[in-house]
Amino acid sequence: MADRDRLQTYHGKRDFNRTREPRGVREGEAEESHFVVQIHDASTMHFDFRLQVGGVLKSWSVPKGPSTDPKDKRLAVPTEDHPLEYEDFEGVIAEGEYGGGTVIVWERGTYRPRSHDRRGRPVPFGESLERGHATFWLDGSKLHGEYALTRFRDGEAGGGKEAWLLVKVDDEHADVDRGTPDPRRARSVRSGRTLRQVASQGTEHA
Repeated sequence: MADRDRLQTYHGKRDFNRTREPRGVREGEAEESHFVVQIHDASTMHFDFRLQVGGVLKSWSVPKGPSTDPKDKRLAVPTEDHPLEYEDFEGVIAEGEYGGGTVIVWERGTYRPRSHDRRGRPVPFGESLERGHATFWLDGSKLHGEYALTRFRDGEAGGGKEAWLLVKVDDEHADVDRGTPDPRRARSVRSGRTLRQVASQGTEHA
């Protein structure tokens, strides 16, 4: 499926005459797979966790954000695929637009798929997501080590919204004391600014 077709839902929710979020023109796979975590102060405060898969950013809304503590099981609700360019987006989405509010790039980096089948053979990452369980190694500036995404509710079969859990694997990078930062005090890895500082600028680009 072409990347532009995968972004049909993303495009349908936005008026690009009013929002300067990226339309998405970059296609294809990069040599390294990227991830980004954005803090989004919209109707509700949440973190958006995105993984580059098949030419788009597969996305989940994580209300409490990713944690470094393996005991924390973070709810992750799938949202529409986003264009690759969205990993750099930081600014203010106009009031009245879908997702209206302030966005900062809290964390970004690269990741390595770690999913295997029962015989220990590697499983393509997109396939592991379709099966409902994927493990991956994050190499960021704030998040490191192995994480897992596990689907615990199928939207079609369960009669409600699809839901996953995002959990830190207990490895050398686990940190029970750090957990997740206060989103209102957290700073962008891109610009060093807080949500309040980005909002006060009144523009959609950092």
